[in-house]
Amino acid sequence: MTIVETTNYFAKDGQAPVVLQQRRRATAIRRALGLEPGDIFVLREGNGPDVRWECRFPSREAYEADLAVRGGSEAFAEARRTMHTLLERFERHVYEMDDGR
Repeated sequence: MTIVETTNYFAKDGQAPVVLQQRRRATAIRRALGLEPGDIFVLREGNGPDVRWECRFPSREAYEADLAVRGGSEAFAEARRTMHTLLERFERHVYEMDDGR
């Protein structure tokens, strides 16, 4: 069962480039912690979050282990606190992939 975590970042006015840089910092921290970096998406057309991050995990256990590592990292907590100062809105969603194609 593949788990997909997505986070959506809706930047305060004029802060989208800074939000992208901060997401890149958080991704660098993930790498330093030995975690999968995930993928960063930048809005180019349409409505939606200015920046979106997505990461896939092969199992619920892998996802929970990732959460535990992040939860124990002061560097990641600080990156999260900084990010929230740049945002109008934040969304986090966790999905299970449908394998019934």
